[in-house]
Amino acid sequence: MYISLDFVLYIFAFFSHLLLKTELEPQFNKPYLSTSLRDLWGRRWNLMVSDILRLTVYNPVRIRYGTGTGILATFAVSGFMHEILFYYITLEKPTGEVSLFFVLHGVCTALEGWYAGHKNCPVPPKLVRMVLTIGFFACTGYLLFFPPVLRNGSVDMVIEENFALLELMEEGIRKVVGLIVPILV
Repeated sequence: MYISLDFVLYIFAFFSHLLLKTELEPQFNKPYLSTSLRDLWGRRWNLMVSDILRLTVYNPVRIRYGTGTGILATFAVSGFMHEILFYYITLEKPTGEVSLFFVLHGVCTALEGWYAGHKNCPVPPKLVRMVLTIGFFACTGYLLFFPPVLRNGSVDMVIEENFALLELMEEGIRKVVGLIVPILV
């Protein structure tokens, strides 16, 4: 999923730069190098959404109720938003699996922050932390995040739509090249 999402966002950024002369901020920062859930969710995954949620949910809740509550509220809101998004993708009644994915990650992220705050706690080597983080992310995604879209064939539809988008882009590029080449010759 990351690869296809990253590819689509790269294509949009490329055409945005080409047509509008603007630079779009990257949405990911090498999430496969994450050494913790805090690193993954706060600095590497879906950066625009992380920034929005930090400003609109995390900071206000943290100021009033504390860091742990801010983290849990942020992940709960993200889970709710994903449930709505998945409903519009699948047109199936939400099952709560996606919300559970985010609440679980919120709890684990808060516990990770609590653990990191204890200076005498041992810190595993970087490679071990990377494997544990990405392994947890992948396993919980497989068990909780993906089933709602895999159950009804929505993934097949998304793949077909991605191929249709690539064909449309190829056709558009051919037309643009067809317009430019006669001018250059």
